Amino acid sequence: MTRAHPFALRDVDLLDGVHSRARDQMLHLARVFPVDRVLAVFRANAGLDTHGALPPGTWEDFGHPDERAWSEADYPGPGVAPTASLLRGHYAGHFLSMLSLAYASTGEEVLLSKTNEMVAGLAEVRDALAVTGRYSHPGFLAAYGEWQFSRLEDLAPYGEIWAPYYTCHKIMAGLLDAYELTGSQQALQIVTGMGHWVAGRVLRLERAQLQRMWSLYIAGEFGGMNETMAKLHRITGEPSFLRTAEAFEVDSMLDAAVEGRDVLDGMHANQHLPMLVGHLDQYDATGDRRYLNAVVALWDQIVPGRTFAHGGTGEGELWGPADTVAGFVKRRNAETCATYNLLKIARSLFGHTLDGRYADYAERASLNHIVGSRADVTSDTSPEVLYMYPVDPGAVREYDNVGTCCGGTGLESHVKHQESVWFHAPGQLYVTQYVPSRLRYADGEVILRTRYPRDGKVALEFGLASSGELHLRIPPWAADIHVDGVKTPVPDTGFVTLRRDFRPGDIVELDLPMPLRLVPTLDDPTLVSLELGPTVLLARDDATTTLRVAAAAHRRLDGSIAGHTTDGDLVSVLGRTFEPAWSGGDYRYHMYLRLADPEIAFLGSAPGVPDRHDSDGWSFLTGLWADGGYADVAAFFTAVHRGVVRAARSGLLSRDEAVAVLMAAAASTLDGPAVPRRGVVGPDSADVPRVTRLTSADGQPVEDVVEWSLPADVGVGDPLPVVRVEVTGDRAPSGWYTSEPGFAVTSVSPATLEAAVDGGTWQPATGVIALDREGRHVLRSRATDSSGRIVHATREVAVDTRPPSVRAEIRPLGPNNVEVTLYADDDVSGVDRVQWRTPETFWGIYQEPFTRALRDEPQILEFIATDRAGNATPVQRVVLPPLPRES
Repeated sequence: MTRAHPFALRDVDLLDGVHSRARDQMLHLARVFPVDRVLAVFRANAGLDTHGALPPGTWEDFGHPDERAWSEADYPGPGVAPTASLLRGHYAGHFLSMLSLAYASTGEEVLLSKTNEMVAGLAEVRDALAVTGRYSHPGFLAAYGEWQFSRLEDLAPYGEIWAPYYTCHKIMAGLLDAYELTGSQQALQIVTGMGHWVAGRVLRLERAQLQRMWSLYIAGEFGGMNETMAKLHRITGEPSFLRTAEAFEVDSMLDAAVEGRDVLDGMHANQHLPMLVGHLDQYDATGDRRYLNAVVALWDQIVPGRTFAHGGTGEGELWGPADTVAGFVKRRNAETCATYNLLKIARSLFGHTLDGRYADYAERASLNHIVGSRADVTSDTSPEVLYMYPVDPGAVREYDNVGTCCGGTGLESHVKHQESVWFHAPGQLYVTQYVPSRLRYADGEVILRTRYPRDGKVALEFGLASSGELHLRIPPWAADIHVDGVKTPVPDTGFVTLRRDFRPGDIVELDLPMPLRLVPTLDDPTLVSLELGPTVLLARDDATTTLRVAAAAHRRLDGSIAGHTTDGDLVSVLGRTFEPAWSGGDYRYHMYLRLADPEIAFLGSAPGVPDRHDSDGWSFLTGLWADGGYADVAAFFTAVHRGVVRAARSGLLSRDEAVAVLMAAAASTLDGPAVPRRGVVGPDSADVPRVTRLTSADGQPVEDVVEWSLPADVGVGDPLPVVRVEVTGDRAPSGWYTSEPGFAVTSVSPATLEAAVDGGTWQPATGVIALDREGRHVLRSRATDSSGRIVHATREVAVDTRPPSVRAEIRPLGPNNVEVTLYADDDVSGVDRVQWRTPETFWGIYQEPFTRALRDEPQILEFIATDRAGNATPVQRVVLPPLPRES
């Protein structure tokens, strides 16, 4: 079923580059983090010695002190059973996968030894659970009792249980990785037993019952159980495992996809993406094309219509409306787990279809989101990865995430960056990403040398003799590419194909010039990301409101941006400093910018004419650059002429202004003209501008003359108003107004002025208008002149005048300790940070509940919260009780 296969990890060595930075930092954690800590939750549940080890923490922690490894028969019931950390065990599965992947990538014996140690520890736990005779099958393995699975069958909600099959999948996936990547027969024996146990639970249930289970939010989340069971079927040949994979399907989602219906709005993204990975394995196992068709259809509903610039998807783990990106930028966008699974889908779909768009996405997401999700630090205890990689204005990357779902997938992601660089088929070699690496292939090797994405020069050095086809992926942004120094057109497939006999010492050189370009969101052409080649750039700025940039005067003919400078990996342009999304940095950043050119301008010339907007938000500049750029200057001139006529007939340009814009467009240097140009207005009958070259007496070119036509009825009358929205009040460095602002509408010429807020009704705009609404708003204004012509202007404003609401919760932990949890809520700008201190400590950033030892005397703990607008609460105080006196 597969047309091309990725090479095994052991066949590809990652060389020094952007990806190896994150790889090296995660390999350090793999080498030093103790296996006993990962096994602690399993051993405690089975009543085994934990060797004094503490679990990793957060979600991966010991359960409630009074919790027991209940079977389905002896579970005390909801509200009675004391429980905690109900997802425990999932992180261990990811950790085992990381060790196995890291060993396959490096061959280091310490990683193989740790893999075997962990498998042996899980086997010991499995055996201890089986000896009790309390569970439905001796293959059962978990870090809690079987009760969560039986309660799911009774449709228990999230809160009482937490995605038991999700955790089961992670453990089974880790064991399968240990078998397939290290050859561990013990791992295969354990996971096969788990497979029989799972089959015994789900195959006895009616399809309708299973559908009700899987529809439960989070409680019914099963990860990639269909993927694992299909793989286990492939390895063992056991028919019941393939039937079990079919039990882990969401019929409503599959049916809708096959029928072409989009039902994703409001669905939990990462509850369903791993299922799509499994459907491709089911397709391979069964040949049922319905699985492949469904995954392709769902992919098309997600990419690009629900993906952000760095490849992430979702908000608060949920998908939003179709084809909505700008309209879905919120506080908790882009769960890293979801991108991890989208990359698995992209990798598989490319292998099945050879469609370059899947490889294009893989580059975007793996480079910008996944590499960028790893902090540029080394840690002995934490994966230092992101849960969310947010895209809202002034976002901050919050690393760490020990024990969470994204902490777990992060363990895996950064030790396998070479997995999707090279693909192969008989007589075919594909290079889908330009990641520095060495491929062992056909009794030789091919070395990919490059500084990509820092520049676009790539060299493939052959150390083998091979005849066949070499396919080099050309990114969709690339133009004027050269292969071995020869300018080369790019076929529609997105790959340049070289057919030749390769010999040792052959070098193939690829040059991909990297344009700096503004990429609009598909639902708002004025909200853009700035991208340099494959790299999404992040503007460094402490504001938490959308940054405005004027870009028209910097655009080249193809739409790319001129005039940037670099300092290492930093880029300076448009008056701002940008860093790569893959930096692993910790500055406050902006992934999206608002295009806001007050005046029409071109590279090298500016007519000094306002860029007015109509009621739909259209202006001359938004229309001119809506499609990104132009293949030649003739197409540009045609678009300028069409836009000027439309703007003038819509009342956005006077005739004099229209002429000035045409003259400035002719004089622009955006295409690097060989000779100067000037414009003239000729007869009004021509729709297409005509360019005439003037030469000297000896035949040398002197000047190009662009002859424009402008119908006599276009732009007649007095100059139009220029309307502006002026906001009054104190604007904080965050960009938010932290006291109630006002706004006024002004015009430089007589006009009737009106204003509206967001979608409200138009009102006369006289004097300063108070804005007493919290939140982000669009202030709209319009001016109507004596001839009835109307121009519009808008201004975005963010208002948050109140600090967060806060509270503290103190929970006893035995007689000598308490657990302190600090809560802060702000539904306007959002909470930026919570800080706490005691008399003997400095202000520290609160990240998670912490423990304090009680003393003989009461202790005072102080805390404050600050929102993203900059509002801070007064200092709050909570008194910790003294040690109880002995009676």
